[in-house]
Amino acid sequence: MSQQTMRGMRLGSQSLESERGVDYSPRNKHSFQCPNNHIFEVVFAAEAELPETWQCKNCSELGILLEDGKAIILEAPEAKTPRSHWEMLLERRSRDELEEILQERLDYIRSRRAGGKADL
Repeated sequence: MSQQTMRGMRLGSQSLESERGVDYSPRNKHSFQCPNNHIFEVVFAAEAELPETWQCKNCSELGILLEDGKAIILEAPEAKTPRSHWEMLLERRSRDELEEILQERLDYIRSRRAGGKADL
């Protein structure tokens, strides 16, 4: 009896599809430069919106898009200050409404304490 072996392909390493008859979408190469003066190119679809920054392939710093060999000027992001709980409350209710709710809760707590019950 001869020993038979199964023959196959390595999974994921080779494609069974050919590239014949494939039309690629239009693409453009764009250059970026990182703070360490590494210049690298990234390919984007022609209709894609270009990012202003891209991570450098060599040093993982953020590279800035180059236009005509010069780095573009980055737009400063709007600094959004975090809102406090009080500011969010004032967006939903007026100060008079908050005073009224506070007084109701204080009256409720005082009546429970006067009756000898624990606070909730």
